[in-house]
Amino acid sequence: MITPGHSTRLARAKFRAWHRGTREADYTIGCYFDAFHQGWDEAQLVWFEKLLDAEDVDILAWALGTAEAPAEFHGPQLEALRKLDYVRI
Repeated sequence: MITPGHSTRLARAKFRAWHRGTREADYTIGCYFDAFHQGWDEAQLVWFEKLLDAEDVDILAWALGTAEAPAEFHGPQLEALRKLDYVRI
């Protein structure tokens, strides 16, 4: 169930995902949000909020597979991030 607080957090996450500071990060993280946010439960939203706190260079390295992500990010959401098939330019 999506609560008003959940909806507010999703809106904040969308803004943060699309306003990273570099076009590459905006497309990678913003398109990821657009493709997958519907239906996120609390744990999935918390994961994404933690991801948003990471540095763009680290997130892009994890997505491209040039660096190993910390264990706290491992799982199906990171695997989806690594596919990069959600990026639409």
